[in-house]
Amino acid sequence: MIGRRTLLAAGGLTLAAPAFAQGAARVLRFVPQADLGGLDPVAIFSNVIRNHGYMVWDTLYGTDSEFRPHPQMAEGHLLEEDGLRCTITLRPGLMFHDGEPVRATDCVASIERWMRRSAMGQALAARTDAVEVVDDRRFRFRLKHRFPLLLEALAVPSNPSLYIMPERLARTDAFQQVREAIGSGPFRFLADEFRQGSRAVYARNERYVPSSGGGRGLTAGPKVVHFDRVEWNIIPDAATAAAALTNGEIDWFEQMGPEIQQMLARNRNLVLEKIDPLPLPGQFRFNHLQPPFDNPAIRRAFLHAISQEDFMTAIVGPDPTKYEVDCGFFTPGGPMANDEALAPLRGPRSIERAKQALKEAGYKGEKVRLLGTTDINSTTAQAQVAADLLRRLDLNLDVVLTDWGTVAQRRMNRGPLDQGGWSIACFASSGMDFINPVTHSQLRSDGAAAAPGWPNLPEVERLRAEWLDAPDLAAQQALARRIQAAAMEGLPYIPTGAYYSLTALRRNLVDRVKGFAIFWGIRRT
Repeated sequence: MIGRRTLLAAGGLTLAAPAFAQGAARVLRFVPQADLGGLDPVAIFSNVIRNHGYMVWDTLYGTDSEFRPHPQMAEGHLLEEDGLRCTITLRPGLMFHDGEPVRATDCVASIERWMRRSAMGQALAARTDAVEVVDDRRFRFRLKHRFPLLLEALAVPSNPSLYIMPERLARTDAFQQVREAIGSGPFRFLADEFRQGSRAVYARNERYVPSSGGGRGLTAGPKVVHFDRVEWNIIPDAATAAAALTNGEIDWFEQMGPEIQQMLARNRNLVLEKIDPLPLPGQFRFNHLQPPFDNPAIRRAFLHAISQEDFMTAIVGPDPTKYEVDCGFFTPGGPMANDEALAPLRGPRSIERAKQALKEAGYKGEKVRLLGTTDINSTTAQAQVAADLLRRLDLNLDVVLTDWGTVAQRRMNRGPLDQGGWSIACFASSGMDFINPVTHSQLRSDGAAAAPGWPNLPEVERLRAEWLDAPDLAAQQALARRIQAAAMEGLPYIPTGAYYSLTALRRNLVDRVKGFAIFWGIRRT
């Protein structure tokens, strides 16, 4: 250990104090919002694993701050036959971390795997006859009919993005995790230093050549890395992480509760800012496969009692500038946000009306299991509000609170409760994920292919497909209103509001790319 002490409560993790003369200026020490609960950002939908994914894997196209696509691994593309053929050429010299060149076969395998999990990818798959290799640097989409959103689909920054993996990894079943983190992105994952529950470490990819493509912000533009090493230190206790940030033992604390925010805001050596200009929507999500929430009337009974303000103030405190209520299924401030069919979420909340509605819908005391986290502020706070609400509704409640890595795995269980299944879980997602009906994975409602919760709502799916063919923004917005009305009837989940996530950094860190925890661009002055 260099210099003075610090034994942090992170499974025995020891962090050294800064020693800039010994090279620490080239190391970025980061505390993520939760443990890295897996290595595969395609198989597991998680913001933490998404952040890891963008470090390790690169994408064919990136999305700028205005949500426009730009080439990344792609050198360019050629549209032919009135848009029915799109040939994409890779930049020369792309290399995976294991020294193998990136070939078109890797891209095709990665696209096919991504299409099975991504809502946007599935929309593209339905409009595609084939994705075929032309030669080592070129591959081609053969479309059934024109798809103007093709490049937007390939650039989508929402979970899961289209990460290009080596073919041997990309041939893994899309519902099974890859066991190696080998990509061609700006960082290499140091598997020998990975300690679940303790830390993950990344080294700058010396072979990486940033794209010269246009666009800036989010995942577009040159990914220029200014640190030789990034260390993710898993510190579940927020007060301990805040003390480490204050003392200069870490550089960046991704997410913390309101009490910690207030304390850090008083430190002149720190900067507190919104990690994303868009708020993060919350969800009270049902498991549609198992009783009692396979009954839509029982799901709708909760609309009488859900208070978006209660859920949001539990995350960020009472300051109304830090959250949004009267929220529907699309990100507030985004082009599809609207107020259609939100009347059931407005006005006075009533536990008694909800109880009566549950009785009338046929609830007969079935056990309800609430699945929640202990280590992510937003989901933990929502789980606590949900547990209190469910108890007041006199449900036969079983509460399971555990770390995010366990929740991420357990929510995949489709079985009944006596086989480890679940009934309700609370989540929060990046605002960019809910910008439109197709990137919105939690809105997808095609049963077994949907996100955990597995809603089967044919009208929502029909309208989502129609949205893809809308001729202009006005038509898209009109369809978004109809989609929201259908979703409020079937309730894949109940919106719990949206909050602005604050992140805390040492003041000498500048040029952070806004949107999520992005590790290119950021540098130390």
